[in-house]
Formats: sequence, structure tokens, C-alpha cells
Amino acid sequence: MHWSPRFHAAYRGVGGGLDFAAFDSFFQVSGDALARLPGIRALGFRAAIEAQARLLVELVPDPVDARALARRLHAQALEVVARNRPVLERLAGRYRLGVVSNFTGNLRPCLEELGLARLFAVLSDSALVGWSKPDPRIFGHALAALQVAPQRAWMVGDNFEADIRGAAGVGLRTCWLAPSERTAPPGGERVVTARIGRLPEVERVLE
Repeated sequence: MHWSPRFHAAYRGVGGGLDFAAFDSFFQVSGDALARLPGIRALGFRAAIEAQARLLVELVPDPVDARALARRLHAQALEVVARNRPVLERLAGRYRLGVVSNFTGNLRPCLEELGLARLFAVLSDSALVGWSKPDPRIFGHALAALQVAPQRAWMVGDNFEADIRGAAGVGLRTCWLAPSERTAPPGGERVVTARIGRLPEVERVLE
């Protein structure tokens, strides 16, 4: 699930009334505001969630408790991390891993707080490197840091245009993480090397 629907589910869980279509526009504005927040590059995972929850609550028309929203979202995110950490640890024992992310400059402190940064050889944070997916230069940044040719690397991602089409454009093999009901755009099957519904399935793909 993308970050915006996760935020929306937490927002509805604390009493928010907007449907996703109405909520998402406010969420996008709050994300842009978060990226401009003074000191954003030092914020860890929980602090970043709390900051965006405060920004979001200032925008939506219904009264929502920002602290309750942040607590709910943070707790759910920790469950996802705990469930998938063993997968990442096994992968890190066999492969050089990197993160290529359209982020807000604080990818490293977020991953350090979650105990995940140690598993990655490179963190390509768009706000720091200057390019955002699907720009081929951000993929090139990660590949150069890993010292690997595109043909010997995989991109695993859930955003078709940014992750999958972008990576395929520079020659990486691609693994699209998406639920079965999500359909690829017309012609998209040509750029998908493999498709999985849950992260643990990536181990089978790589083998």
C-alpha cells in the first residue's frame, strides 16, 4: 500500500470523514510542506510522521487529533517493519542492497531509527541527490555507489511509473510489488520482469 492510502486509513481510524479522493489532495499539500520544513533533514521516522500529521490536520476541514493520527500510523508502520525486517536481513546477507526513494532529505535518519539503515549500501534520497524518480540519474547514482551495471541489478518497487518504468528505462530488471487487482498501464507488461504481491516473494524471484 502506498503511503497516502496508509495515511488515509489512519486518518479515518481517528474519526476523519473525507474519502480518499478528497483526502489525497490535502495529503499531497502536506507532503510538499513537510519537504520545506526547517530541520527536516534531521527528523527521524516518528518525528517526520508527527510533523506531517500536524501539517495535514491544519488543512483538512474536519477536526482530527494530530497526535492520535500520528500514533496510529506509526504503530502500523512499525508492524510492517517488524514483519519485513527478517526478509531484508536475509537479502542483505546475499546481495548489496540500496534504496532509491523520492524522499524529503531525511531518509537516513528515518531508516536508522527503524534499525534498517545498516542493511543498505547506498541510500539515494531524491532531496539530497537532486533528482527524483523516474529521472534516470537517480538510478545511476545508486548503481554507481553499488559499482554494478544496470543489467546485473534489480529494482523492486510499488510505483509503476516512478519505480518500474523508470528503472527499466536504464536497463535494470524490475520486480513490481503490487496487489493482484492493480493493473499495469497499457504496454506496461513489457517492462515488468517479475511481479509479486508481498515482499517476501522477492527472495523466490531473485533465486
